[in-house]
Amino acid sequence: MRNTKKILFIICGILLGISLQAQQVPMYSQYVMNGFLINPSYAGNDGYTTLNLTAREQWIGIPSSPSTYAVSFQTRLLRNSYIQRSTTVRKDNVLPTRESRVGLGGYIFNDRNGIIRRTGFELAYAYHIDIDRYASQLSFGLASTVYQFAIDLDGAVVADIDDEFLNNYDRVVFIPDFNFGVSYTTRKFYLGFSATQLFRGALTLGNTAKNPRTELGHFFITGGVKIPLAGNDWVLEPSAFIKTSDMLLTSSQVDITTRIYYRENYWAGISYRTQDAVIMLLGFTYDRFYFAYAFDFALTDIRKHSFGSHELSFAVKFGDNARRYRWLNQY
Repeated sequence: MRNTKKILFIICGILLGISLQAQQVPMYSQYVMNGFLINPSYAGNDGYTTLNLTAREQWIGIPSSPSTYAVSFQTRLLRNSYIQRSTTVRKDNVLPTRESRVGLGGYIFNDRNGIIRRTGFELAYAYHIDIDRYASQLSFGLASTVYQFAIDLDGAVVADIDDEFLNNYDRVVFIPDFNFGVSYTTRKFYLGFSATQLFRGALTLGNTAKNPRTELGHFFITGGVKIPLAGNDWVLEPSAFIKTSDMLLTSSQVDITTRIYYRENYWAGISYRTQDAVIMLLGFTYDRFYFAYAFDFALTDIRKHSFGSHELSFAVKFGDNARRYRWLNQY
């Protein structure tokens, strides 16, 4: 039985050699929980020093189904304390004793899909510009990433030992590249754009077989609006996440999400991913700890063979004092 499964994995891997041209990056349902994973301009965006862990298991019940694990860290440099000055009876201004515009971040990740595995890290630099007396923020980010692309055939039973794909394709290569992002955040809404794999894998280390590169550029647009309800205890947040690549006509996908918060400590939501799934979102905070869970219910025929997809996110934030922008709340 195990050997039969291995053969199926090889077949899936060969097919993935074609399909990965349209989707080569990890998928996240809790994209609002840690926007830094898809846009480097969010590094240090909210003024916290944050450690975040994300684990995603897709299509539970199907052997060697996709899985993604990521650990990220981000912070804001050279930030001094903020002071609150009352200008009128009903209006306060929060002003910095010294501006801080530099954010740094990084993360390591492991993304596995059948026999194909990507493991690497990213280092990001962000520059934040305060606008309108600190009521909004424009951010730019640039990231350098290096990852290992590997095909794992350990223990596999191959029907055709002379298969051209398996014999001529390098089992392990290293690909350095760059990502770029920009975002704009206010009290009421946020908007971001990012582009990954800017060099399209032009510099591939270990490509001894001289195979043509198949890396694509990927593009992400995120946006959302915060609508206060019931005396500001409740906040409604509709948002969207648009994903596409160089293969624009065949790889575009949209997540349409609505979340509701209660006193910023608890939230729940639902999301629809075009041509893929309906997603349930839950989360809560305790002290400086943040927990979130997402369950993807597939709308395609794959739901007959799996128990859905599960994603867990955990974050711990340091620096919850007058140093950070109180109106910025990524979660």
